[in-house]
Amino acid sequence: MLTNEPANDNNRPATDYLDGFIDESQAADFLCQSVRTIQKWRVTGFGPKFYKSGRSVRYRRRDLLEWAEARRYGNTSSYTAA
Repeated sequence: MLTNEPANDNNRPATDYLDGFIDESQAADFLCQSVRTIQKWRVTGFGPKFYKSGRSVRYRRRDLLEWAEARRYGNTSSYTAA
């Protein structure tokens, strides 16, 4: 018998996935960068938005995706350094 019920909690809508918090290691994997690189970005203010509570640093996947999309270019001629 087929039901419309999700088989498990992994079948959450994509919006829940994008709004979830991840640590800096997962954020680095998401952006294909090293943890040290995103740490440097945080210090200089270049990187994506982040949340900090005590010593914990967290990122939302949605913020990472928006930050990466803002740096998308069609060719090298359209890139201008800020």
